[in-house]
Amino acid sequence: MISIREQSYGLDVALFNEFTLADFKLFEEALLKRAGEIGHPHVLLDLSELKDFTLDMALEELRFVRAHDKDFGRVAVVVSDVWIKLAAHLAGLVTRGHSEYFDSVAAGQAWLSKP
Repeated sequence: MISIREQSYGLDVALFNEFTLADFKLFEEALLKRAGEIGHPHVLLDLSELKDFTLDMALEELRFVRAHDKDFGRVAVVVSDVWIKLAAHLAGLVTRGHSEYFDSVAAGQAWLSKP
């Protein structure tokens, strides 16, 4: 399940339980919409409640990042589980060179709010 909220810097995205292809399509649509509105939106990606993700989602994510890597800004990843952090890194859930990992949503939002 996915929750997406627009913020002044871009998007706050929270994932719960399993991240599916349908969830990713909603994320992709929201991110492209926000990029059209404010250009290079930053993203807070809260994976603290994520338990798993599907292979088809990971493959779609790789395609999307390759096509749109320069369309968005920094990505703050909130994650507490070391395995989800490793899986996110390996699957490319974060963009190359634009991401930081945080233990709390507040810390990630503060980083994204900085100029």
